[in-house]
Amino acid sequence: MTTITQNIARRTLRLVLPLAAALVLGACAAPGGTGSGQNTIQPAHAAPFGTAPFSTAAMLQGAADHPPPLGLAQSGGSLGLRPIIPSGPLLALGNSNASSTTVAVASLEAPRDLWERMRRSFAMPDLETDLVRQHEQWHASRPQNLERMVLRSSKYLFHIVEEVERRGLPMEVALVPFIESAFNPQAVSPVKAAGLWQFMPATGRSFDLMQNAFRDDRRDVLASTNAALDYLERLHRMFGDWQLALAAYNWGNGNVQRAIRANRAAGLGTGYLDLRMPNETRNYVPKLQAIENLIRDPQRLGIALPTIGNHPFFDSVTLERDIDVALVAELAEVSIENFRQLNPAHDKPLIMAAGTPTILLPWDNALLFQQRLRAHQGPWATWTAWRVPEGMSVAQAAQRHDLSEARLREVNDIPRRASQLRAGTTLLVPRQDSHNADVPEHIADGGQILLGRETGSASGAPPSTRQSRITVRAGDTLSALARRHNVSVANLRSWNNLRPNATLRIGQVLLVQQRASAASRAASAPARSGSASSRAAVPRSAQQAAQRSAPATAVRSAQANANQSKVVVR
Repeated sequence: MTTITQNIARRTLRLVLPLAAALVLGACAAPGGTGSGQNTIQPAHAAPFGTAPFSTAAMLQGAADHPPPLGLAQSGGSLGLRPIIPSGPLLALGNSNASSTTVAVASLEAPRDLWERMRRSFAMPDLETDLVRQHEQWHASRPQNLERMVLRSSKYLFHIVEEVERRGLPMEVALVPFIESAFNPQAVSPVKAAGLWQFMPATGRSFDLMQNAFRDDRRDVLASTNAALDYLERLHRMFGDWQLALAAYNWGNGNVQRAIRANRAAGLGTGYLDLRMPNETRNYVPKLQAIENLIRDPQRLGIALPTIGNHPFFDSVTLERDIDVALVAELAEVSIENFRQLNPAHDKPLIMAAGTPTILLPWDNALLFQQRLRAHQGPWATWTAWRVPEGMSVAQAAQRHDLSEARLREVNDIPRRASQLRAGTTLLVPRQDSHNADVPEHIADGGQILLGRETGSASGAPPSTRQSRITVRAGDTLSALARRHNVSVANLRSWNNLRPNATLRIGQVLLVQQRASAASRAASAPARSGSASSRAAVPRSAQQAAQRSAPATAVRSAQANANQSKVVVR
């Protein structure tokens, strides 16, 4: 019987503990106070209130350690619980009144729009200079220009904000495309920087942004955003300061490091405002600060920001087979122009599932596309990739596929001045019975347009080539070797019978075929570093060679001019 009573007491303790605690505290308002009954139980093990904290945990432990014996219910309550009554005076929990203490509570209300959400996460130190005010006034005096830029950003900004928050970065990072490309994903600078984040070709490759005959991932919204945030995080780890990281994104981390060393040697400060830098970099952070100020307090400058909803603009759809862009646009009920705004990496009529299995569509249209694609009965693709087996003219390649030369040039972006195609060139051509399969991964990722020199021969014979053998070293990859020797990855695989997923071994010997002139240039060129970090060191790497050989003032001027002329940044 005793065991049953003990079990009942333990099980009911959890339910009645809050009520019991309230009753006990009421009974103990004064030293030696009693409960509602006439019986007072003072536990032998209880310490004075001033020496041991009184807590519900203590009550629970006391009840567990001292199960009620038979008959205890008459003096301890109908449930047979043994209360613990403190013997000392009640002490205040702190030195201040509860009414004078203010506790900050996070708002549970969702941000009304994306601007409010961004304002909550701005975290970089503010820059307050005349340059900031100049850029603020520039935007305030051109409201139509600002409105166009904001409307373009509305397609991409929610995704960027999500990624910035997920990584725990300051929200100012999401503003970089405003000053790099004005949120134009098709922006290309004179020095070949491309996309929302304006990646240079070499820097893009070092962050695995594919650039081949079929797509340019520097323009891809998801891939380029991921790479840019990786790069900015790397720069912040390098400098420990976000303003210096942004300066390095624009000017190059090597230049920023040299400027810091020069200032340190001269006993000068090493912050962003202390360094000597080109005008473009000097204006870079002030431009970003001006955009932040416009978002934080647009009324101060009399600006009305177009509203951007705090919700996704697009959704991603995974493809299992090659598909024509025209069919995607038809099934999703979007124009091809709008499709390319969300998928700017694709400027060809075919999407290769092996290379890019994911496309972006407006949120509602994505669901419509998937439903209609499941019900679609016809072919998905009318184009495929074809590798030129031997050197031939553009006209010969077009004739082989029953296509006009003009159309073949248009689809494959073959310049008018080029008339010869080298062996290994990969072209988009109409699907036929002999070419009706989806494009394999090694072609989707490695396709290149290899143009031959103009020749007086009508036969279209390829130019003379020269074979050489190279030895694989530590850190070498197929793509790195292809760049080093000015050949395509697809050709390297073909010449050496390598499978698409083949792994190179240190000491492995590979065959390389080059035109004689290209081979001599490669032989005379200095060796390049094979490390990803050295290739990615500077986002504007086209100016690196000039910076090493030219005087410092000329370098700064040339860099500033190149950067200032790249896109309309406002």
